[in-house]
Amino acid sequence: MSQYELDARRLLCPLPVIRTQDKVKQLQTGDVLSVTCTDPGVLQDIPAWCRINGHRVIETNSSEYEYIIIMEVIK
Repeated sequence: MSQYELDARRLLCPLPVIRTQDKVKQLQTGDVLSVTCTDPGVLQDIPAWCRINGHRVIETNSSEYEYIIIMEVIK
């Protein structure tokens, strides 16, 4: 299990989800990916994408300007 980060700041929907999908293709089962975004829509979009594709959201965090989704890759 390895941990990775994806910077999707300043990208608007659907680009954060597309970048997440592209990054996950490079990872292995059990890897953890932390995605940092500035588009508040990712709080719904990325967890929905994870449910559809069988990945697990570990945690979501938000501050005034940034949103972080931490997910486990399951293939």
